[in-house]
Amino acid sequence: MSDFDFFSVSDVDRARAMAHAQTAAAAAADIPDISSDTPLRPIQRVAVIGAGTMGGGIAMSLANMGIPVTLLDASATGLENGLKRVQDNYAITVKRGKLTSSEMDQRLSLIVGSLEMAEVKDADMVIEAVFEDMGLKQGLFRQLDALCKPSAILATNTSGLDVDQIAAVTSRPQDVVGAHFFSPANVMRLLEVVRGAQTAPDVIATLMDLGRRMGKISVLARIYPGFIGNALFRNYTREAHFLVEDGAMPYEVDAALKKFGYAMGIFAVHDMAGNDVGYQTRKAQMATRPTDRRWNDLILKLCDLGRLGQKTGKGWYRYEAGDRTPHRDPQVEQFIAEESARMGFPRRTMSESEIVKRCLYGMINEGAKLLEHRIAIRPSDIDITYLTGYGFPAHQGGPMFMADRIGLDKVLADIERLHAEYGFWWQPAPLLQQLVREGRCFNDLEH
Repeated sequence: MSDFDFFSVSDVDRARAMAHAQTAAAAAADIPDISSDTPLRPIQRVAVIGAGTMGGGIAMSLANMGIPVTLLDASATGLENGLKRVQDNYAITVKRGKLTSSEMDQRLSLIVGSLEMAEVKDADMVIEAVFEDMGLKQGLFRQLDALCKPSAILATNTSGLDVDQIAAVTSRPQDVVGAHFFSPANVMRLLEVVRGAQTAPDVIATLMDLGRRMGKISVLARIYPGFIGNALFRNYTREAHFLVEDGAMPYEVDAALKKFGYAMGIFAVHDMAGNDVGYQTRKAQMATRPTDRRWNDLILKLCDLGRLGQKTGKGWYRYEAGDRTPHRDPQVEQFIAEESARMGFPRRTMSESEIVKRCLYGMINEGAKLLEHRIAIRPSDIDITYLTGYGFPAHQGGPMFMADRIGLDKVLADIERLHAEYGFWWQPAPLLQQLVREGRCFNDLEH
């Protein structure tokens, strides 16, 4: 494997990475087939459906820019808890001196709770932020289609579902769009705007502009499982899990990723979010998923052992009462070693470089597939998505920027070796192979 140094970045490369991030943020607003002077739909009132953490954060983002919001929920308790969470979040901001009490009161006055779906009738935009379930979302959009005024934009905050399937249950697919906010939505700076097959240009332009006015980077994606961000993230997490099955321990993977520049390693992130996130969905998929490839099920077995993460005091790590610091746990490390043996994977020592390479190159290869299929408009859109929404180290410039820095020929050579060794998931992206054949780099696709 190539000997690229992932851990030391020169001042020149650091400056280039920072300049690239600025250019990428500006470029993301440019959509080749939508004119910059496209008339925008007026957004003077918004309804947000779902008063959970995500819905409340979206409501705050809108109130922060002076837009009145109706926050709807199906349950009185859910609505009450959601409104209290919003109030508590603002109170923390006041306590930190970043907001005055009068500003807090003004913003809170713009957010009104309701249990009545009919309240969406005056909204210029409705943003649905309910549980990630296709049937549930389609049911809601049927209601919205009947209740909303003809000019309303109907947005779904899905993190990976097919927006066209949601649009298909309405009589106005041109008004349906994906608005993938990142949690907490009042803090995170990324908004993935997801373009359906029939989404109208002015709907896209209006949502892109709304994100900008919220202080976010709006990035356009087409429909694909996970869109841009979660599509790459799947490869990152899957490879991290395979590394653990192949010989690394969670603390070794996390240490290498932190040395590369991430604020947290992936296993510490899992423990913080809860290892049971998506548990039921993944369990249900096991019966019908393809059998021609390797799957990472270790996290499901961890859940079966009650190791859900910080909330249970043990996950990939163990935690002391009242302390979020991850500590190595001999029990889980023994469990991992036993599972590797049971699955027939001989464990071997993993270098820091190999750990980072496998996590990073999986993302790069997937990014090339997104570009080939026009899911992402340009490589820098992938980079800015990762820099603003997924904690990719700013001084590294993003996965596609890094690929160019390493050299696409070297990246492809390693991916081909990994494909020969590990099979299905490392199938080289045809676009990556083409660029290497032509002696080009990802930056050549920017214009």
